[in-house]
Amino acid sequence: MNPLIGTCSWNYPSWKNLVYTKTGKRAVDYLPEYSSRYRTVEIDSWFYRIPDPITVNEYLKAVDSDFRFTCKIPNKISLTHQRPVNGSKELIENPFFLSNEVFEDFLNLIEPMLPRIDALMLEFEYLNRSKMPSMDVFLRKLEEFCHVVPAGIPLAVEIRNKNYLHEEYFNMLHECGIIHVFSEKIFMPPITQVYAQFGHLLNSSSVIRLLGGDRREIEKTTDKKWNRIVEPKDELVSIIKMTKDLISRGKRVTINVNNHYEGSAPLTIAKIEELLR
Repeated sequence: MNPLIGTCSWNYPSWKNLVYTKTGKRAVDYLPEYSSRYRTVEIDSWFYRIPDPITVNEYLKAVDSDFRFTCKIPNKISLTHQRPVNGSKELIENPFFLSNEVFEDFLNLIEPMLPRIDALMLEFEYLNRSKMPSMDVFLRKLEEFCHVVPAGIPLAVEIRNKNYLHEEYFNMLHECGIIHVFSEKIFMPPITQVYAQFGHLLNSSSVIRLLGGDRREIEKTTDKKWNRIVEPKDELVSIIKMTKDLISRGKRVTINVNNHYEGSAPLTIAKIEELLR
């Protein structure tokens, strides 16, 4: 069993001659060529807006029946607070935070795609004390949400609080059947370190997201042209050892690579594929 490897989003004109022979006008235009090379992709855009059924069906028709997806759950559900429309800087509580009703509406919209999704990811921002009083409160709210999620939904959680990465957190994920998302990202501990501590508490699937460091800095360096490696990462060797260990233990692994990780997700994937060989 090999990991499924794909990118975080996919419609980048600067991938022409790396992945694509031509550019497109819409994201769906890129998917046929993308899916001829990679077997999974992360849908990042749904984090910012709830999708419509037309888009869901277009994505499905653009790829073959064996192609897989991971996708972010809309931040309407994962943001604890929101800014008022009057432009005030004062945050107000999000009434839809971990709303099972909104999540059910989202599931209904993407229903045709559900059999092809390996992880529906709740991505949380960094939660300071003004947004979340404590890890215990967060875990209680998350557990209450998860207990209402329909059986068989591949729910995954990605957190930005390294102080939440404790046994209590992983025990709750394990008991609720939630997938942990390993996020290799600035201000978070190395995922290999997290795996060494808590790998024994993982469920049957894991998602590894290679996100990288300072987004603004690498965007300045690349001018948002994602066709070359500009920040090579030595830790890839240890991450692939971790991946192989997960697979040897019978775990299903999906790796999503972001352009911001090294400067070009397709070229990072080429390095990963070579390391796996």
